[in-house]
Amino acid sequence: MTADAALELGRQALWTALVLMLPPLAVAAAVGLVVALAQAVTQLQEPTLAFLPKALALAATLALLGPWMLRMGVDYLRTTLAALARLAGP
Repeated sequence: MTADAALELGRQALWTALVLMLPPLAVAAAVGLVVALAQAVTQLQEPTLAFLPKALALAATLALLGPWMLRMGVDYLRTTLAALARLAGP
């Protein structure tokens, strides 16, 4: 395996990880911002109030985007294994 091939596989791994983690992270950040703003306005500082909406939003996001995320991960795995087989083969 050449250094260029290894770097390309690493680049693809980082890109895939970024694309897969971005939707749940964005949803958690947006919900956290809304909850923090609501807590600041109402002066209600309950830790459960901050956790529960984020947990529900993440569960909904993963339920909606889970099949797409799984398909993308499996496609990456297939591509990587095919590339490794091609590079290691005769």
